[in-house]
Amino acid sequence: MADTDTGVQPKRTGLTRTQKRRISRGAQYAVLVAAVIAFAVSADWGRLQNQFAQPAIAKQLFPELITVALKNTVLYTLSGFVVGLALGMVIALMRLSSVGPYRWLAGIYIEIFRGLPALLIFIFVGVGVPLAFPDVQYPGGTYGKVAVALGLVSAAYMAETIRAGIQAVPKGQTEAARSLGFSPARAMVSIVLPQAFRIILPPLTNELVLLFKDSSLVLFLGVTLEQRELSKFGNDLASQTANSTPILVAGLCYLLITIPLSLVVRRMEAKSLREIR
Repeated sequence: MADTDTGVQPKRTGLTRTQKRRISRGAQYAVLVAAVIAFAVSADWGRLQNQFAQPAIAKQLFPELITVALKNTVLYTLSGFVVGLALGMVIALMRLSSVGPYRWLAGIYIEIFRGLPALLIFIFVGVGVPLAFPDVQYPGGTYGKVAVALGLVSAAYMAETIRAGIQAVPKGQTEAARSLGFSPARAMVSIVLPQAFRIILPPLTNELVLLFKDSSLVLFLGVTLEQRELSKFGNDLASQTANSTPILVAGLCYLLITIPLSLVVRRMEAKSLREIR
């Protein structure tokens, strides 16, 4: 009561907010270090090395790992990306169309192919379509099947990305183009789409990373030895050698592609943020 009468503020007890944050951060670091030490001490590194890191077996994978498996993985990914981008562009424009049936069809496609697992799409393309249309032949054989399967999956995601990019372009750009005598189609191609692609380039590159990993589903289509991608190649060699080193090496090859692409995506996103600010 005396403190209140004299106007003296009572002394605060306990930790400040900054001190609490420091203690919490220190505790998290301590838990992380303890977990790493526990893993390092408890793991049987000898057995891991024997099963996953045999240099002699790794050497046997080359040069076929690069000339066949990695090459096919890149071809499958790029072909699927091209098909997906072209189809996604059409679907995105349909989604923005003033014609109702176009919007409905585009919406149904997006919901179906985003909702179904990619594995089912591969099975549908590799088994369902040939059964339904026996006379239909995919150009390029397995390469064509993979391009269609990956393209159908990625198109649903790319369509939404492209649509968002188009809608992010200020409407004044279209109005200015129309005032200069541009037709709606020419304004879209010449003015809107170039600006939209600058916006959506990072997510499209990220989709390329996802496609690179999804290309491993090609094994469900049935491939020859010369058509194997990284995952199938590593699995086959692991079965032949009764050792998991080929799988580890194949995984490292995936990382050699996906990590640089991910870094490119981050840089593009950071650049876009700087331009916005």
